[in-house]
Order: sequence, then C-alpha cells, then structure tokens
Amino acid sequence: MSLWDVLVSIFWFMILFAWIRLLITIFGDLFRDHELSGWGKALWTLFLIVVPWFGALVYLIARGRSMNERLRAEVQRSQLDFDARVRETAGAATPSTADELAKLADLRDRGTISEQEFQHAKAKVLGRELGPAAPAHADGHTVPSPT
Repeated sequence: MSLWDVLVSIFWFMILFAWIRLLITIFGDLFRDHELSGWGKALWTLFLIVVPWFGALVYLIARGRSMNERLRAEVQRSQLDFDARVRETAGAATPSTADELAKLADLRDRGTISEQEFQHAKAKVLGRELGPAAPAHADGHTVPSPT
C-alpha cells in the first residue's frame, strides 16, 4: 500500500465522519424543533436517509439560519436555568440577616449569651463593629474588664 493510498483512505474516512457528524447535528435540530409538525419531521428524515448528502445540503440551505436561532435559544435557556440554580443554591447556603438576628435573640432569651454579647454580635451581623465583647462565666455573668 503506497502513501497515496493511505492518504486517500484517510480522506474518505474523514468524509465519512464529517457526514455522520452532520447527520447527528441535523437530526438533533430536526427533533428539537417544536414548530415543525410530525409529518414534516418524517419527510425530512426520509429525505435525509434516501439521499443523504443532497438531503443534508438542502436542509442546511433551507433551514440553516433557523438551526442557528434554535441552538442559540437552547443555549440561552440552559444558561438561565443554570444561573437560577446557582442563585437558588447560593441563597439557600447563606442565611439572611433577619435569620441571624432571630437566632441571636433566641440565644439571649434562653440565657446562653449575655445582653452585651448579644449587642456585640448584633452589631457584627449588621456590619457595625463595637468594642470587644466582655467574656462571660459559665453561669452567664460577665467578667469586668481589667482597666
């Protein structure tokens, strides 16, 4: 087998794969199109099977622009769905300021933290820094700061 025979074989092999890829793309577009009736899809499928290369070229000429528009719309829908899922997931992971304040108030009401610790944590949640919170004993009383 000469080099020329190998190159010709590679050429026809690539043509075969290009044709298979083109048909996959066309069939994907054909069955993704919601505006085309079932009979229209059946006729295009039959046309593509009976005369594959000619059918593919006619399909690209007749519906090439709308193929691109359908693909662009599908990508935009996918991007919007992805963005919505990301926002939903990020929103669920981050508690709101009101939730954090409610938890702090509950801790204060149960006596787990003192009023001064509550005020300090509340300021931190609201974005306003106060001085350092006074440490508390296990019984809930604050220890005076040494000054």
